[in-house]
Amino acid sequence: MEIILKQDVQNLGFKDDVVSVKPGYGRNFLIPQGFATLATSSAKKVLAENLKQKAHKEAKIVDDAKKLAEALKALEIKITSKAGGEKLFGSVTNIDIAQALENAGQPIDRKFITSGTVKRTGKYTASVRLHRDVVVELPYEIIAEQ
Repeated sequence: MEIILKQDVQNLGFKDDVVSVKPGYGRNFLIPQGFATLATSSAKKVLAENLKQKAHKEAKIVDDAKKLAEALKALEIKITSKAGGEKLFGSVTNIDIAQALENAGQPIDRKFITSGTVKRTGKYTASVRLHRDVVVELPYEIIAEQ
């Protein structure tokens, strides 16, 4: 079953992508939730016209995302957390990284940050998706609270 995504769906595709899914997944989840529409020939023609119109706007958005990526690479993120030796009491997740970025003046939504759960002090990297074409590796350091 072919469908057109109305918004980004994790592990499936981005907005305006035409993807093939199993019929039950499309009929019972994606279409009723408003994540997708059925990919008929007329819907594909409308999508092609919309994509032509969005191409110019998309170029500006990608340029802005690349500028933001350069600004993020220049940041030095240090997250303090309570620790006993090298092991943290608790963990550091993408929520903590988003908070540190906001404190540094670059607010990024936490759902675009992929870091995993970190339970030790040290240097790590997180992946930040600013656009479907722009993904930046963000280095950060976890230090023990004194």
